[in-house]
Formats: sequence, structure tokens, C-alpha cells
Amino acid sequence: MTVINVFLTSDLGDTLDDFVHDGRRIAFARLQAEGPHPVVDGAMWVFVDWVMDDLAGLELCRRIRADQRMADAHVTMVLESDDADDRRRALKAGADDYMVGPLDRTRVLDRILALQGDPLPRHATQRLERGPLVIDMTALQARWAGTPVALRPNEFRLLRFFADNPNQVLSREQLIAGLGKQEPPIDERTVDVWIGRLRRALKQAGAGNPLRTVRSLGYVFDLI
Repeated sequence: MTVINVFLTSDLGDTLDDFVHDGRRIAFARLQAEGPHPVVDGAMWVFVDWVMDDLAGLELCRRIRADQRMADAHVTMVLESDDADDRRRALKAGADDYMVGPLDRTRVLDRILALQGDPLPRHATQRLERGPLVIDMTALQARWAGTPVALRPNEFRLLRFFADNPNQVLSREQLIAGLGKQEPPIDERTVDVWIGRLRRALKQAGAGNPLRTVRSLGYVFDLI
């Protein structure tokens, strides 16, 4: 059974029971400022409150991104209100996305299950090749001409969506839908932050800049 570890900075982490769904067990725990104590196996999701008793949520988000134990965690900032400046600051601090609180069990599970997606069927393609780009869905690893592309889960999903739809203009709305982030609504400009992170990762792997901006329309993943 696949295990998904969900950490919350609120007291929900202390009160929620595990949830089993479609071959996956979602386990909840409270996250303190010093990070998780035990070794964590499996996917990791973190919901960080904007305001905490002993630490600002933005600072904890930065610490998470600097913690090798949580390098692959999907981080959602839980905002107190839908403020554009707060959204930008959350993404700049390293959050993958955001929600407006308060949270409850249903909202947390809905977000995780929507973004986690259904398990790949046995006949599904485990390896996707697009020119110099190779994506291994089993290992959650992308390579460009043999060089690993260092991606967090959100950007990995974004790259996979582009690879599934190469050489065509994809609007910000389509990219949000492709990543399953329509509910709750995400500011379309958040896509620009995701694109910036993906571009930097591809460039560091020697790919140049295959992501082309089409003004007023969206983005194209150019592959010959």
C-alpha cells in the first residue's frame, strides 16, 4: 500500500485519523518548527499556516525548502485571506500553491486526492520520451540528454503535462486544469512562478529554454 504523509502546522495534525483510499493510506501528523522527527517514507505533503504561534509561516516554508528531509515535499501555504501580495510572498518563499483557511479534514483530503491523481493502471506508459527529454513516471525522475533535471513534485507534474502536449500553446487556465488545481481557484499568475522554476531547472540540466512564452496566450514546450 502506498503511504502519503501529510503534515499540518495546525492542531489538525494531532487529531486526524489515517484515511485509506484506493490502495493508498494518508497519514496525518503535526509539523513543528524543527521539522519531522522520524524518518519519513513515501510522498510528503505539508500545509503551512500563514500565522503560527512560534514562527511565521513564510519562515517555516523557507526552512522546509532548506531541509533535505523535505526536499520533495509538496508545500501548500494556508492563507488567512485571499490577498494577492500574500500569495506572491508564499510562492517566493517556496510554496507550491496556496489555499485560504481554515482547513478541515475534507478540504485537505480533497486537495491531496485531486493532485495525487489516480494510480497508474498496469498498462500505462511508465516512461515518456520526447527527443532529449526522458520522464520516468515510476521513479518520478526527468532527464535531459541523460542529465537529471532537479524538480520538485509540482514542477515534475508540470513538465510531464508539457511533454504530453508538446509544440502547442497551453494557456494558464489549461495548465492549472492539467495539474488538477482548479478548486479552490488558483490565480493564473501563479503559473508564471511555476514556469520560472521549471525553466531554471531545465537550464541547469543543459536544456536551454524550451519553454516559449506566447504573449497573452500562454506557453509552448518546443520539441523538434
